[in-house]
Amino acid sequence: MVRFVLPALLCTLAALSAALLAAELKSKSCSEVRRLYVSKGFDKNDAPTHEINGDHLKICSQGYTCCSQEMEEKYSLQSKDDFKSVVSEQYNHLQAVFASRYKKFDEFFKELLENAEKSLNDMFVKTYGHLYMQNSELFKDLFEELKRYYVAGNVNLEEMLNDFWARLLERMFRLVNSQYHFTDDYLECVSKYTEQLKPFGDVPRKLKLQVTRAFVAARTFAQGLAVARDVVSKVSVVNPTAQCTHALLKMIYCPHCQGLVTVKPCYNYCSNIMRGCLANQGDLDFEWNNFIDAMLMVAERLEGPFNIESVMDPIDVKISDAIMNMQENSVQVSQKVFQGCGPPKPLPAGRISRSISESAFSARFRPFHPEERPTTAAGTSLDRLVTDVKEKLKQAKKFWSSLASNVCNDERMAAGNGNEDDCWNGKGKSRYLFAVTGNGLANQGNNPEVQVDTSKPDILILRQIMALRVMTSKMKNAYNGNDVDFFDISDESSGEGSGSGCEYQQCPSEFEYNTTEHSGKSVNDKASSAGVPAGARPYFLTVFCILSLVMQGGWR
Repeated sequence: MVRFVLPALLCTLAALSAALLAAELKSKSCSEVRRLYVSKGFDKNDAPTHEINGDHLKICSQGYTCCSQEMEEKYSLQSKDDFKSVVSEQYNHLQAVFASRYKKFDEFFKELLENAEKSLNDMFVKTYGHLYMQNSELFKDLFEELKRYYVAGNVNLEEMLNDFWARLLERMFRLVNSQYHFTDDYLECVSKYTEQLKPFGDVPRKLKLQVTRAFVAARTFAQGLAVARDVVSKVSVVNPTAQCTHALLKMIYCPHCQGLVTVKPCYNYCSNIMRGCLANQGDLDFEWNNFIDAMLMVAERLEGPFNIESVMDPIDVKISDAIMNMQENSVQVSQKVFQGCGPPKPLPAGRISRSISESAFSARFRPFHPEERPTTAAGTSLDRLVTDVKEKLKQAKKFWSSLASNVCNDERMAAGNGNEDDCWNGKGKSRYLFAVTGNGLANQGNNPEVQVDTSKPDILILRQIMALRVMTSKMKNAYNGNDVDFFDISDESSGEGSGSGCEYQQCPSEFEYNTTEHSGKSVNDKASSAGVPAGARPYFLTVFCILSLVMQGGWR
């Protein structure tokens, strides 16, 4: 009986073994690996149809494999391209945000200046005609200098505004004393009394404070957007090291060699590799976050007391207010100047009458109504621009410390956080057991996946860290209303150049924001005031009427 049972049992076992062998051979087919390989544009002749011995592989497992030597080499290059593509998407989005906001702010500020100049020019041409046109270069020069400051920064705003008021005083002093002849030396003497006599009242001081702080904040903020754009641009070209490339190949395509084409890398496994490959970029995080905080603080100033729109829109009103002050105090100013600089020489009688007739005009000032105002610059307002960019700045904070995680959140790079058991851990389909390392170069000494030389920081990254540090210092100065020295944008973003700023606790963080209000005073004839030279009185009323019209030109 046993003689018959044993052969039958052996035959059964043989049949089962043959079936299992056939099933195993079928499961080890490389057809799906081959199909995906060819779909990437590679030569199908590189890919075996079934598993082969993997002794030729340098990075991937050398057991039985679906990868030839040519496949591993091409997969290595492809893994670099895949990595650079996903990282570039993160960079490109951030760079586009800052580039578009910088462009919008730049357009807005330039158009705001154009509108303010056009508004003043149109108003004064319509109202004062030839008299204004004779003196229009004074105001044109003012706006040219403001534009030059915004574009190039190489203008001392305080000195420029002082010069404007000195020149305006010379013009007005001639008008209110048109019966006299004044030499250049005499007018230079007049300008020396500007600070002492304050012929324009407190308007020059207030306007200088408002213009300086508003322009410094506006230009610094725009430059900050440009620096952020350029920093991102300069570090966006990622060149993986050899160790990083090996790790990327092992993570992305080595599972294909084992036939695991649908198994994605474990999230924490991906995180360690990204933190190793992006170690230097992670070092940007600290200075970047400080820079973003400083930008947000300046943004608050732009929304409040340093709002350049609220300064430039009524600048003609403020200049007119100054002219009114000069007009009301012209008798006292003239008297003190004559005492200090000496009595001027009267003009011949014929030239006196001609001088007055050349200064006179009959147009009455007609203030602009709100609907006649130029449209808002660049089709928007400063408040809307700042609100938008503040939201983008908040989103951009911690970008560099989140970069590795954001790359691994891409479904092309890793499995989700909830799929911790059925993912590729670098060796097989199983849970990844290593802890995730920290961000930055110094934390990569214990990275289990990527060998990183922590003793050699990237020079380009160090330059961008310096550029951010310099710009942050300038932001702090602008926040406190202090003027800022600027180098060219390209110098800023390369980290070359330097700047020093005061710390918040060392500088005044607030200031009293004064607006120029219309006093509503009527213009009274003061020709009878004591101390005015006798020869001036017959003509003073006429000149006063002229100046009254000029003064009213800025009021709306």
